[in-house]
Amino acid sequence: MITVEHLSKKYGDFTAVDDISFTLENGHIYGFLGPNGAGKSTTMNIMTGCLAATAGTVTIDGCDIFEDARDAKKLVGYLPEIPPLYTEQTPAEYLSFVAEAKGVPTKQIPQEVARVIEETRLTDMTHRLIRNLSKGYRQRVGIAQALLGNPQYIILDEPTVGLDPLQIIEIRDLIRELGQKHTVILSSHILSEVQAICESVLIIAHGKLVAFDTPQNLEKTLANSNKLSLCAPCTQEKMAEILASVPVVAQTKFSKGENDTCRAELTVNGELNHAAAEIFFAFAKAEIPLLQMTPQKADLENIFIELTESEPTLPEKEDVEHESGI
Repeated sequence: MITVEHLSKKYGDFTAVDDISFTLENGHIYGFLGPNGAGKSTTMNIMTGCLAATAGTVTIDGCDIFEDARDAKKLVGYLPEIPPLYTEQTPAEYLSFVAEAKGVPTKQIPQEVARVIEETRLTDMTHRLIRNLSKGYRQRVGIAQALLGNPQYIILDEPTVGLDPLQIIEIRDLIRELGQKHTVILSSHILSEVQAICESVLIIAHGKLVAFDTPQNLEKTLANSNKLSLCAPCTQEKMAEILASVPVVAQTKFSKGENDTCRAELTVNGELNHAAAEIFFAFAKAEIPLLQMTPQKADLENIFIELTESEPTLPEKEDVEHESGI
């Protein structure tokens, strides 16, 4: 378990991380989301012991990352956004060097290097110079060094940045496999990627934690929960007249549909099903059939925009220390 409590990081008058608290349970894949400059990488660097905090604590399986740095760091494998590769070495040479630096016993280094090479599917590239490898294979070497020593926690900062679509798919599959043996924390700017492979999502904006839940729960509760899409065979003027007679309709945006239909996106007050019923009966009274009336489904992109556009408020501690519905 990783516990982050009241973590803050300041650079002069600028606050990069502002009193963040959360708990990550073992055996899950977590995603960090946030705009550029939101504090994601800073938080991850502090969690791995690469950066000092201004205030707060990070404990990894009971080991304080600052007070018990040696024991805590043994539990964590880290891939920075720019992997620290020595490009004039082969993957085998580089991984042997990193294993020694991590304190892997000398006699165990060949076996450990062979293990991570196999796990990251680098076998065919073992003896090529890293500078001659593709971006995708370089990223695999970076992930392989994070796996040395078999840490419980794998922290990946933008693991698919700069990769082509096929390489992204391959790295996603690799992360899913890692999630079967390790707790994985990754940051990404690709929202679909986080939604596809992460079981829980932490969204950071302006240095604060603004959401921590499963993608499914966020879709249900945070965005578009009071919005409907309509389509009916009438003019915009007639649809506006009907909707004006429904008190729960708060905002309306019209557009022209196909085959002489009109479409509208509505924001309603109160419970969505009750509002939908009132709208249905209003159209029935006007003897105009509703061809479509559906709730607007939130996706992670909408949620991300909704939560990061405005200045956030910090969730209550009990809201971020739960197990995210898993």
